[in-house]
Amino acid sequence: MVQQLIQQYINGEWMDSTNKSTIDVINPATEEVFAQVADGSAEDVDKAVQAAKTAFRSFSNTTVKERMDLLQRIIDVYESRKDDFITTISNELGATLFLSEKVHYVSGLEHFKQAKRQLETYSFEEKQGDTIIRKEAIGVSGLITPWNFPTNQTAIKIAGALAAGSTVVLKPSELTPISAVILAEVLHEAGVPKGVFNLVNGYGHSVGHAISGHPGIDFVSFTGSNETGKKISIRAAETVKKVALELGGKSPMIILDDFDMEQAAKIALSNVTFNCGQVCTLASRTFVPAHKETEFLQALKEIYDSYVVGLPTDKTTRIGPVISAKQFDRVQYYMKKGIEEGATLFLGGTGKPAGLETGYFVKPTIFTNVTNDMTIAQEEIFGPVMSVITYDTIEEALEMANDTIYGLAGYVLGNNRDTVKYVANEIRAGEISINGGATDYGAPFGGYKQSGIGRECGVYGMEEYLEVKAVLGFT
Repeated sequence: MVQQLIQQYINGEWMDSTNKSTIDVINPATEEVFAQVADGSAEDVDKAVQAAKTAFRSFSNTTVKERMDLLQRIIDVYESRKDDFITTISNELGATLFLSEKVHYVSGLEHFKQAKRQLETYSFEEKQGDTIIRKEAIGVSGLITPWNFPTNQTAIKIAGALAAGSTVVLKPSELTPISAVILAEVLHEAGVPKGVFNLVNGYGHSVGHAISGHPGIDFVSFTGSNETGKKISIRAAETVKKVALELGGKSPMIILDDFDMEQAAKIALSNVTFNCGQVCTLASRTFVPAHKETEFLQALKEIYDSYVVGLPTDKTTRIGPVISAKQFDRVQYYMKKGIEEGATLFLGGTGKPAGLETGYFVKPTIFTNVTNDMTIAQEEIFGPVMSVITYDTIEEALEMANDTIYGLAGYVLGNNRDTVKYVANEIRAGEISINGGATDYGAPFGGYKQSGIGRECGVYGMEEYLEVKAVLGFT
C-alpha cells in the first residue's frame, strides 16, 4: 500500500500544497513506489517563510532554559518513534536495518542531545570593556538537506537552529522525504511553537530555488552537490543572505608503513562500503606504501566476500542498494571510466551482483594501478569504489592527497604518534580521522576548498545560526 503523505507542515498545521501534483518515493531495493509526498511550490515556501518570520521574534527571545526544555521534549518524542524511523529509512534509502538503527536513527538523536548539552554552558552575551557582545538568532533559516543521511543531516541543522533561537523552513531531498515527515510529527508532538519549524516537500528547482532566493530568509544551510551549492550561492547573493555549504569530497586515507595491513584493509573496506559508499567523507582514495601494496591487497581479498550485498531486510546483508537508477548509472559510468583510463580492476566491477536483478545494487569495487590524475581519483563517485594509489615517501603521499579540489575529510592509519600528527596536520581538510577514530557529535564538521563554507555540529554549527551584535558604552 502506497503511503499518501501529500501535505506540507506550515505554521503548526498540515495543509494542502498549492501544487496538486505529487512525488513518488521509490524503495531502491524493490524499485517500487511505497509513498507519495507533495510536489511543493514557491507559494508553499512563501507561506512557510511568513509563518517563520511571524514566529521569530517570540522564539528568538525565549530563554536558554526554555530551549533546553524544548530540545528535551524533542528527544523524548524522537525516541518514541524509533521503530518508525528505522523502517522508513530502510525503505526510502535502502539502508540495512542494522545501519538504519545504529547510524541513521542514532545520529539524529545524538545531534538533538548535543544541542541541549552545549546550551548548558554556552554564553550568548559577554562583556568586553564598556561593550556588551551579544550573539543573537540570525532570523529565518532555510535548510536544504540531502538524501544520503536523511535524519543525520536534518537533525544537525534543525538542532543547531532551535538551540540558537532561529526559526526554520526545511526542504528535505525528494528521494528520502518520509523521515522528514516523521521528524515534523515529532516536533509537533514535542510542542514546537507554531511557525518555528516548517516543512515544504518538493523538488530543488522549485522549492529549493524559492528558498535560496526568498527575501524573507536570512540564512541558507545546504548539504549536497557542488553544482547545486554553486547555484544556491548565486541565487542567495541576490538578497545578500548568508550561506553555509557542505558539499562533496574525495577524501584520502593515508596508510603509513608501520600500521598493520590486515587492520588497514578492514578499516579501508569498511569505510568505502559504508552506506553503500554514499558518503561525502568517503575515503575513496587509499594511499598505500608501495612496498606494502601486495600485503594490503591480499588482506582486502581475504575479507572481500564478507561484505555481502543484498536486501536491507536480510540480516546477513552488509551493503544495500544505491539510492536510485540514476545513481546506479553514475557508479557504473565511473567504473567503466576507470578501466578505460588504465586502472586495474582488482575486485568487483560493473553490473549487478548475481541474484539481484531487481533493485539498484552494485558490486563493491577496488581498483589498483590508479594514478592520482585519473577521473576515478579526482571526481566524487558516491558509491562503494576504492582507488588504491601507491607512494614511496610521506611527502609524495601528502602531495597527492592534497591534489584535489576538495577538502572535506582525511584519514591517517599509523602507530608513530608524531608522524601521524604531522600527516593529519598537513592534509588540507576540515576533518581528519586517526586510526578509525570515534564519532564526536560536538566536533565541527565542514570542508576546505570546494568542499564547502561554514561548519556544522556542536557549538561551531550552532553559531552559524547566530549574528554578533556589539552594544557600545553600555556600562
